[in-house]
Amino acid sequence: SKPQLVFYLKLMEEANSKTSFPAEVVNKIFSNISSIYTFHSQFVLPELETRMNLWNTTPQIGDILQKLAPFLKMYGEYVRNFEKAMELVKTWMDRSLQFKAIVEDIQKQEACGNLTLQHHMLEPIQRVPRYELLLKDYLKKLPQDSSDRKDTEKSLEIISTAATHSNAAIRIMEKMKILIDVYEMLGGEEEDIVNPSNELIKEGQILKLAARNSSSQERYLFLLNNMLLYCVPKFSLVGTRYTVRTKIGIEGMQVNETHNKDYPNTFQVSGKERILELQASFSLISPTPKTAELGRRAPRWIRDNEVTLCMKCKEPFNALTRRRHHCRACGYVVCWKCSEYKATLAYDSNKLSKVCKDCYVIITGKTDSEEKEEKKRKGVMETEAAEVSENSVICDFLHYLEKATKPWHKVWGVLPKNDAMVLYLYGAPQDVKALTTIPLLGYAIDENPRGVDVPYAFKLTQSRFIYVFATDSEEQKQRWLHIINMAVKGETATEMDLLDEAAITRQGSSQSETEEPAYS
Repeated sequence: SKPQLVFYLKLMEEANSKTSFPAEVVNKIFSNISSIYTFHSQFVLPELETRMNLWNTTPQIGDILQKLAPFLKMYGEYVRNFEKAMELVKTWMDRSLQFKAIVEDIQKQEACGNLTLQHHMLEPIQRVPRYELLLKDYLKKLPQDSSDRKDTEKSLEIISTAATHSNAAIRIMEKMKILIDVYEMLGGEEEDIVNPSNELIKEGQILKLAARNSSSQERYLFLLNNMLLYCVPKFSLVGTRYTVRTKIGIEGMQVNETHNKDYPNTFQVSGKERILELQASFSLISPTPKTAELGRRAPRWIRDNEVTLCMKCKEPFNALTRRRHHCRACGYVVCWKCSEYKATLAYDSNKLSKVCKDCYVIITGKTDSEEKEEKKRKGVMETEAAEVSENSVICDFLHYLEKATKPWHKVWGVLPKNDAMVLYLYGAPQDVKALTTIPLLGYAIDENPRGVDVPYAFKLTQSRFIYVFATDSEEQKQRWLHIINMAVKGETATEMDLLDEAAITRQGSSQSETEEPAYS
């Protein structure tokens, strides 16, 4: 971006004229940004502008965009250098007053949008995914018989491949963008925050109880993986701003529930730097029922949005392989591995209900050996893909979209004949363990989901569970839909064996066999 080039030129000018900091540092921070900017300003932009002026006679841009291959290689180099560049910015902001003064002066300029250097450094990483989204949108609006379709599809294929290869960098970029937003909300005064090893876990308003009287004041907390920032609101004309009052290290910190008759849901944070008594809008302390009450009294369920990790095994949740479940005995939010036990609960008419391992042991009194537990937990999820594929109703590659903001994942889907109402998803056809299973009975099918910008997509929905898939052709999509349609209605494997494959094939015959969508 042009603002980033301004930072580069000003810092390089200082480095070459004085000894405040070496020019080598500036080059390492900005990597090949000059080449990227030159390529844009002298090639991509002029060619596109010329083509726009000739649009009436030459309505196409695909041929121009196909020449982006060297540009994408430039971006690869920038992406690989990004994490090291961010560390260098932090180091030299601390080490050199002149470096810091130049950066802060440029950040105040209107041309830079009053954004930090780190913020502008994120933009090149976002560029390739943006090209991909724009091309997909352009293709959706392009007539099928357009002379530009073939070149544009080829361009999208090249750019989608580059975007897929940048997924790891995109994840780092997303995490860093959150940290930069926090850094800017704190007025650019906490450089320690913008560090690739840091991660924002939670933030939000809270009340601070005064030590000497019964009053309370509005405060704001930022919880990172290594520190808690206790902040006060600050008046600002350029967005939400806070001032850090106290920074408490996580190491050695203790959090204890307190009891105050006038203020419910209070707790104390005790660190080396300071002790705080705070009041939340609801209890932040995990309310584990007493052992004697497990199963006898209904627990308070921990809200899904209060945790990001399984409260038993501490593994992070995700929408595909580790979804959230509640233990009906203690109310903890746990993953499927930690909730595959069942026990009768007195408060729920002695119904057999899903509980976590710890509650299962306490309620039932059973103490199986580790060997028996491991055998119990093994089950269908660890059946090899090749084994179920050999005796399946259908097995083929599917593209899976976890969230609209994330890239598509290629998975190996299988419906076994002996379990034909359950969809097994594997990472690859030879994997020894499934990523997840989806019991299809009762799911609703959306054959043309809105907001999905790829062809041959379909969506499965049941309650709050949503799965978005896509295939590589209309014929393949219709085969999957035909079989899943039977599964959601409770059809048996025997009935599925009688499927007329020719009929399924005919449903997709209207689509061209040569169409191959690109998934990012």
